[in-house]
Amino acid sequence: MSERTGGARWTPPLRRRPRGPGWAAQAPTWHQARPALIAEALKRASARRSGNWFVVGASREMAAAGRPYGRTVGGVEVVLWRSDEGELQAGQGVCPHLGAPLRDSRVVCGTLVCHWHGLALDGAPFGGWQPFPVHDDGVLVWVRLDGVGGEEPAELPVVPVRPATGRGVDAVFTAVGRCEPQDVVANRLDPWHGSWFHPYSFVDLRVVREPQDDEDDAFVVDVSFRVAGRLVVPVRAEFTAPEPRTVVMRITDGEGASSVVETHATPLTGLDAERPRTAVVEAVIAASDRPGFAMARTAAPVLRPLMRRAAARLWRDDLAYAERRWLLRSTGRFPG
Repeated sequence: MSERTGGARWTPPLRRRPRGPGWAAQAPTWHQARPALIAEALKRASARRSGNWFVVGASREMAAAGRPYGRTVGGVEVVLWRSDEGELQAGQGVCPHLGAPLRDSRVVCGTLVCHWHGLALDGAPFGGWQPFPVHDDGVLVWVRLDGVGGEEPAELPVVPVRPATGRGVDAVFTAVGRCEPQDVVANRLDPWHGSWFHPYSFVDLRVVREPQDDEDDAFVVDVSFRVAGRLVVPVRAEFTAPEPRTVVMRITDGEGASSVVETHATPLTGLDAERPRTAVVEAVIAASDRPGFAMARTAAPVLRPLMRRAAARLWRDDLAYAERRWLLRSTGRFPG
């Protein structure tokens, strides 16, 4: 069938890529990926305000019932759980009584009960325990840590623009590397490495516009996502950094336009850590105007593990990239 109702011509989502140059024969990009350009993009991102908000994990990981969720952010232990009504609670993860790890405690009828001596917490300050502001955006959970961020607090985090609620299929992948958030962000602000470092995923990558100034600081990229063999999905995408620990890739033209990949870098260790560790929390929100995409939303529980597996493959390499960058910086062998 070549025609759809209303006369719009149907086009397949995949394209057959013409035989092109192999990996070694593609045009070098090292002269375009100028260190000063990437450093300037990183500097702009680092100067933006976060309001002291940090991504801690996926919203669906923090179920309405069951055990609490724990994460260390900037050296601060944080515990999160949901009330019986599904409201998210967050606060210090160390029990103020005798220091028990509250992430190992239990949630009983929406109340967090310490497993050492039974201190019960309903989310309000009690017994020396203090809550933290928390925000659930429907895909990711953010916690505000003013002592870690050191900025003027903001009421809400800087949540990137996403496909309309209910239109997309989302999946969240998390990995941890021995580096700082800036190393993760710098990796994402270097789109040129895609077809060299990830040839199993990206081909025919070309940066068609570099950042112009503080107001127009997007990298615009034409690239084809490799599906299998010579079958690809060509798109145009832009990379932006809306806050210091987030880089967003948004498809602006082609299959899946409006889909986004959000890469959030959350420091796990404090500023004075000799060997820093950073969590990469990456949210993929895929959307499409094709009528058949409704089936993908129905099949989301099956698709999410596949989406996470694809992200894991990329981050196996990109964390090595970020860790290498930190190692060179920390030993004075590379500026940054």
